Amino acid sequence: MRLQKEVFEAYKEQIKAHPEENRRGALAVRDSLEHSPLFWNDCVDKTVQIPKIYDEQTIEEFRRITKVTHRIFEKVIREYREKADFRALFPFSKELEELILLPAPYPGELPIARFDLFYQEDTGKFYFCEINTDGTAAMLRDLEMGKALINNPAHQAVIRQYDLEPFELFDTWVETFLNLYNTWPKKKDCPNVAMVDFLENATLRDFEEFARRFQKAGVNCEICDIRRLEYRDGVLYSPTGNRIDAIYRRAVTADIMDHYQEVSAFLDAVREDAVFLAGAFATQIIHTKWLFYVLHHERTKAFLEEEELAFIKEHVPLTVEFAPEYITLDEVQKNKDAYIIKPMDAYASKGVYAAGREYGQKEWETLAGELYGKRHICQQYCPQYLTDNIDYAWGDGEWHPYINMPGLYVYNGVFSGILMRMACGENIIVAHENERTVPAFTVKGRKG
Repeated sequence: MRLQKEVFEAYKEQIKAHPEENRRGALAVRDSLEHSPLFWNDCVDKTVQIPKIYDEQTIEEFRRITKVTHRIFEKVIREYREKADFRALFPFSKELEELILLPAPYPGELPIARFDLFYQEDTGKFYFCEINTDGTAAMLRDLEMGKALINNPAHQAVIRQYDLEPFELFDTWVETFLNLYNTWPKKKDCPNVAMVDFLENATLRDFEEFARRFQKAGVNCEICDIRRLEYRDGVLYSPTGNRIDAIYRRAVTADIMDHYQEVSAFLDAVREDAVFLAGAFATQIIHTKWLFYVLHHERTKAFLEEEELAFIKEHVPLTVEFAPEYITLDEVQKNKDAYIIKPMDAYASKGVYAAGREYGQKEWETLAGELYGKRHICQQYCPQYLTDNIDYAWGDGEWHPYINMPGLYVYNGVFSGILMRMACGENIIVAHENERTVPAFTVKGRKG
């Protein structure tokens, strides 16, 4: 038996042998989370009783996936920069294209990302769900939920038997960011860093933890609303009047383009290379859900190797715009279980995410008809990987199969950790609805 499976079974045995203790523990976990930084706007991220455990064999596979994927994405970005006919495949406005073509102030093309997977643990087969670059978030969930496990009796029993190691997602990114900053010709010895976003959309507790880690590394860090920056005489200033030397951009590109006139100071400073920016707007090439369509396009064969093309064919779900030029409405309506419909460019599950198998036939036909031709994509539905879990704190306290979706954090091409999301059922995970997050660990071996 694989070590990760052995540890999972150890959790199940503990819970089944001590159900009342684990029920009380789950309520203590819930109370702990409600008094943690994850409690925000009168709600808290939810979890289940068994965290996610991977052995070294799986972690090594995640490293391999990361390496190949990152290499492909960097080639895609370079091709976009260099070839107008390739740029024409993307549905970007003239204004956004101009921003994407600005030179990046660091070597490489993709400083931070999260690759969300449908990963079959038993076989190693996987499909990509989506790619996050702009605003890659939720590191704090893994950290705080890991802390809350002190209240989980099954976890406490398991760590007496097995050596479990958590992932570190904050200091690692700060180190990566500063290493990239130090390649910038205009670098300063003691830079002032700003984390920028539209603060009404920001995961502020994430930001605050990162700010603490920058300060721990001896670097000043300020959280700023991107609309309130000022640019004067070649210097970008924060709302408090501090000079900004480097920016960790958490504002997603879609929001920036929606508020284009309101962020002119930020954009002028970036255009004039007056400030270091991670990440540059070229990350939007990878962030857009249209990427999957382009990866399967005949034009992409011109610059990728055979191994990379085979990787795409096997692991990237077929994707087209949900419009007459690409697919008929009749095809999607008649084969509902084969498709999922998503907004063209959204995040945090904003907009309508609809898997055909969640709907009755008539209901699906009506919904598909309403979304057809309205800037959505239609994507091949991918099989889910399910594991048993139990939710005493927010659920019914019964065992159910849960979807597993590991999101691989990638810092400058290096696999750095996991956001592990689950959902009870067999269809899709929807943020703030059926979603559960669990901390992830690597099992290093047995103790004793």
